[in-house]
Amino acid sequence: MAANWLPPVALTASGRPIFLPGEVERYLLPAVDLEPGENSALLPLRSGLLVLTSHRLLWIDQSSTSGFAIPLAAVINAFHPKKSIRNMFASPRICIQVSSSPDGRVAENGTRSEVITVVMRGKNDPDAFYGRLMEVLRSRQWEASAAPERGDFGSGSPESATVATTERVRMPVVGVSGILRKEQELWESTDKSLQEAFQDLNALMSKAKEMVQLAEKMRLKLLSGSSAQGNPNDEEMGSKQEIQDWLLSVGIASPVTKESAGALYHQQLARELADFVKMPLEKAGGMIALVDVYCLYNRARGTALISPEDLLQACTLWKKFDVPVMLRKFDSGVMVIQSKAQRDEEVFARIASLAQNPDALRTGISPSDAALTLGIAPALAKEQLLAAETKGLLCRDVSLDGFRFYINLFTEIDPSDIYLIKNNGQVHLWLSSLSMSG
Repeated sequence: MAANWLPPVALTASGRPIFLPGEVERYLLPAVDLEPGENSALLPLRSGLLVLTSHRLLWIDQSSTSGFAIPLAAVINAFHPKKSIRNMFASPRICIQVSSSPDGRVAENGTRSEVITVVMRGKNDPDAFYGRLMEVLRSRQWEASAAPERGDFGSGSPESATVATTERVRMPVVGVSGILRKEQELWESTDKSLQEAFQDLNALMSKAKEMVQLAEKMRLKLLSGSSAQGNPNDEEMGSKQEIQDWLLSVGIASPVTKESAGALYHQQLARELADFVKMPLEKAGGMIALVDVYCLYNRARGTALISPEDLLQACTLWKKFDVPVMLRKFDSGVMVIQSKAQRDEEVFARIASLAQNPDALRTGISPSDAALTLGIAPALAKEQLLAAETKGLLCRDVSLDGFRFYINLFTEIDPSDIYLIKNNGQVHLWLSSLSMSG
């Protein structure tokens, strides 16, 4: 247990930390060591990624498989890096005094104090990191996130209890009319928040996290409402599904930015993108066009937009990371993001099975037919059909109606006897389908 003195950090499949509610990423430093104080029983952490958030200091190892955290609530003081001739030739160091338990574990409201040294091995700016750290410590945003939300009458705080009591005395919730009135007050409060958020760009950015949290609450309410009802009609279910799809694409609470990530911008962007495309890939059948991902990802990032060059560079970095997605380029030049779980052999087998249906043997299959079978867009289904053609599985027929693909029968023809027809095989199935059609 190399870091039993620090609480662990949960990571995503791509190695990005899972943030707490209300937590925002502020600064990143590569190649950082964390050295405990004078307690020799505590082992140091070597050469990892240090992430400063609004709530914690996160340390993630080079393989992005494990991580540990220093809660900022446990930080007592941070000391500016010393500047001297001797320190000019050594790695910059910033000492952080934290509270700890008697056994040396970092904890809030500990009975002892411990000094943790942040050693920067790479080409990092210690002054910039120290300034950002002190700014985050002074803001104490973790206390605001821990405080109960206004308007939540079930939080148990004295203020909320007083408000709830006043509301009950002034406007008692009785019967159907009381429930409707309570719902109306909730929607009026939501409408007021929306109006405040969209006054200007600065207000929108400050309210972005609240809007994401509000959307998540609405989505959960819709899910619970749909499960509680018996048999809702198709129109009601369709409208609820549309609202749920819209709420799921509201945004990313803490997107990676150049300001916070610095030189690690594209690496962290690649990891965040790999986590983001998981749900769209599941809905799109395991493959989605890169241009569609660009639109979905930028919409989810809100005002922190990225350029197409940044997206492409982030996707190319997936080769270096152990992520479940990859960037693929077809022979035609079309670029897609594909799940690694989707193997070409399985796709080609499904296409070949579709092409051997009796109707497909007579009339062939179109990209739209393949799209319905594979569950992907018709443009991407056409690329898969062309790829299957290059493998020798299909033959192409081009007419005024567009592309149609047939199963390749030439592989069963014997060059020494081209008129020989076997009693089994794809040629026999093709002739049988023609005789059935008359």
